[in-house]
Amino acid sequence: MGILFEDAVLIKEAEKRGDPTVITVNCPDKTGLGCDLCRIILLFGLSIARGDVTTDGKWCYIVFWVVGRPKTRWDLIKKRLVEVCPMCLPAVAEIYYYREEFQQPKPPDIFLLKFWCYYDRKDLLHDVTKVLCQLELTIKRVKVSTTPDGRVMDLFFVTDIRGLLHTKKRQEETVGCLDAVLGNALITCEIELAGPEVIACSHGSSFLPPVIMEDMFCLEFCSRYLNGSLASNPISITVDNSLSPSHTLIRILCQDYKGLLYDIMRTLKDYNNHIYYGRFFASSKGSCEVDLFIRQVDGKKIVDPEKQNALCSRLRMELACPLSVNVLSRGPDTELLVANPVELSGRGRPLVFYDITLALKTLDIRIFSVEIGRHWIRDREWEVYRILLDDGDDFPLPRNRDAIRERVQKELMGWE
Repeated sequence: MGILFEDAVLIKEAEKRGDPTVITVNCPDKTGLGCDLCRIILLFGLSIARGDVTTDGKWCYIVFWVVGRPKTRWDLIKKRLVEVCPMCLPAVAEIYYYREEFQQPKPPDIFLLKFWCYYDRKDLLHDVTKVLCQLELTIKRVKVSTTPDGRVMDLFFVTDIRGLLHTKKRQEETVGCLDAVLGNALITCEIELAGPEVIACSHGSSFLPPVIMEDMFCLEFCSRYLNGSLASNPISITVDNSLSPSHTLIRILCQDYKGLLYDIMRTLKDYNNHIYYGRFFASSKGSCEVDLFIRQVDGKKIVDPEKQNALCSRLRMELACPLSVNVLSRGPDTELLVANPVELSGRGRPLVFYDITLALKTLDIRIFSVEIGRHWIRDREWEVYRILLDDGDDFPLPRNRDAIRERVQKELMGWE
């Protein structure tokens, strides 16, 4: 009978605590499928301990061994993974065809979630962000402002993975979940479809100070602040065309971190390279080994030295600095800045704002205002989070601002 569409993804949950859960994907292949799968795994807060990929260019077989949260919603993960798998349409006998036109959904509608609170508390934004993540509402932009009397107005521009936020039932569910978290602090909460003029006004300033441009978007800055974790496991990327007559081997040795395989896969996707065989292994000591046999979009090996160097340089930059974090002084104020590269498809990195707010909650730091925007810097698009921290007398910040940067960095990278 062939493979049923719902059986394209199978999940075998861990039998005991500490063991990995095995996710198996068996479906038609497409360029970038590995990136899409890894992004969903990262979105659900899971880490990939091991992975194997095999494909003939038409059909692929992928296995991930993942570890993560004890209350993971495996049924929902399976549903989301199935959605990014190319569709199989039965023709005759046991032959299945991949229909590309079914893989081009329209861009999701953007909704404005607006609410007022009587007062701000240090963990308010993280609690709201956690609820939105649980509801599968993707945060596109955030604008947070605090009035002199302590009231807070939050504007969240979100998309709904379930595509139901236009319905009354889904809106009531969202408001109800937020009301349960905010309690008596909530004054009003409204949800509306954001028109083009509202979205345009939400973008905020397109200007980034020169100090940010100079410091945050260079490899030297990232190496300086990640030195403590990455220096013991320097990045090694080699290219070998001798082991296969038709594939180029990319071998990577580096320090493991949350989202590592996603960063590798999205880079290869952006370069339009196709993986035919891959192996990924993360050791308990934090080191990682990756072997990938790839071809270019024309089906040929990468033999041009310039193309090899360009790919290796980009991979090295992405793995050395998957996210850029800095803490700056703006006169009497303190600003936290976090930036991550955007996929060519336009998608940003999952859970960045969630991790930022969790780190600040752990440090007992209150957020005064937030701006999230997209900026083209050095021929690529970045998603930049500009967070003004409350440095008032009632909420003094740690004197060592390096402590803020390091805590946020560790949360984003998944380092204990």
